[in-house]
Amino acid sequence: MTTRIEVNCETGEVKEIPLTPEEIAQREVEAAAFEAQRQTEEDAKAEKAAARLAILEKLGLTEEEAAVLLS
Repeated sequence: MTTRIEVNCETGEVKEIPLTPEEIAQREVEAAAFEAQRQTEEDAKAEKAAARLAILEKLGLTEEEAAVLLS
């Protein structure tokens, strides 16, 4: 069972409360949105790296040589 924990900082009381079906559904929606965003960011990173390698290849440089030139 999925639960949430509520802590009363003044009294130290800790409650473990079962999630409602609506709360569970909302968590699933948020998890799917997060995963989609993460995948989009990974795809953008991969595209950027591929473009960089393509440019270096056109110039006939390795990544190490480019790093030396840019430092």
